[in-house]
Amino acid sequence: MGMIRDLRALRRSWRIYHGNPSHDRALDALYAGFVKRGDLVFDVGAHVGHRTASFLRLGARVVAVEPQPLAATLIRAVWGWRGAEVVRAACGSADGVATMHVNSENPIVSTMSAGFIDASQGAQGWEGQAWDRSQSVPMVTLDSLIRKHGAPSFVKIDVEGFEKEALTGLSEAPPALSFEFTTIQKDVALACVARCAELGLTRFNVVIGETHRLEFGEPVDAQTIASWLEALPHEANSGDVYAQRPA
Repeated sequence: MGMIRDLRALRRSWRIYHGNPSHDRALDALYAGFVKRGDLVFDVGAHVGHRTASFLRLGARVVAVEPQPLAATLIRAVWGWRGAEVVRAACGSADGVATMHVNSENPIVSTMSAGFIDASQGAQGWEGQAWDRSQSVPMVTLDSLIRKHGAPSFVKIDVEGFEKEALTGLSEAPPALSFEFTTIQKDVALACVARCAELGLTRFNVVIGETHRLEFGEPVDAQTIASWLEALPHEANSGDVYAQRPA
């Protein structure tokens, strides 16, 4: 029964993120500002491979990092033949093994972060979410991935509240990266902004939700993006911050 439940949940995720051509075109247009043909891209927290598919359409080489076994198997089956390399692991501050908290009904919000689960409790928009089991998964640093696969031109990080830990495992930044933020954990987002600035990624932009539209006409500095995040209403829920080196 557990396997059947997991397959059904994965199918729901697939239906949410795949099969919408206009959505895909908007995503491709967004990433085309950061990714060129032949670039190496890390898709960290790949889940059902929606971003992996976009990077491949843009002609990039992709390393898809995903700790959930069924999702990793799906990505390998669907996009492995196109050259996507799948690493079944989580990204964190050290190599080793760690505990993933699994949301069986909504696996896209499975997380390595107990703080993420705590922040969701009682929060508007997060009603009914339950992390009902845990499992041990391999953990790698971004530095380890770079040593094995090469230096990426872009890194996308979407790891449900574990973004700061993933960035802690990176000592030399790519030209650009993105990390997910949620309004239930603005402190994590602000810590990620600070970490990016430490790494020399000092120009920022942001996308709310799945709009695939940058909010600022030109990149802004760390203080501006931090103030913007602090003022963002809870109802915005989530989005992605884009950080890049100054021109």
